[in-house]
Amino acid sequence: MASSLFLPADELMVRYARYHRDERNIATHLVGVPMIVFGLGVLLSRAQLPPGDAGPSLAWVVWTLATLWYLSRGHLLLGAAVSLANALLFALAHLASAGTVAQWLSWGLGFFAVGWLVQFVGHYYEGKKPAFADDLVGLLVGPMFVTAELLFSLGLARSLAQEIERRVGPAVLRNMAHPMG
Repeated sequence: MASSLFLPADELMVRYARYHRDERNIATHLVGVPMIVFGLGVLLSRAQLPPGDAGPSLAWVVWTLATLWYLSRGHLLLGAAVSLANALLFALAHLASAGTVAQWLSWGLGFFAVGWLVQFVGHYYEGKKPAFADDLVGLLVGPMFVTAELLFSLGLARSLAQEIERRVGPAVLRNMAHPMG
């Protein structure tokens, strides 16, 4: 795991894409990953550092550290885009966490759990375990992958899309009657 933490974005994306070639799995990630990020943001938004009302929430500390990591992977557009997307989700998460403790936990745990459920449905279609099962860095790469897929759909980051397809093939609809070889 530690060695993959320092890989460039293109290599991280290729490794992650090896677990995500079924179009249905990619589609579930477009829904599930933002739900997980939002749920995590909700859960971390009430903790202040340092404790009290003066410091940033733990959510913003985590966002800052993740942003530094994303921006240091060597693909500025992708790093900036995923950081911006995560910032939007965390800002919305702070709004959702403002209610009662029951509301805060319902939003946070609900989105987090349903997001993971959606992910596991996608991996059923893929016929492979989630990438993080082999490398926990995949938990950071997931939001980057989803953002990259959105960039690709807008015609951006074409060289990254081409590199992924060259190395792991295009996204397909896996025939559920026949295992992948």
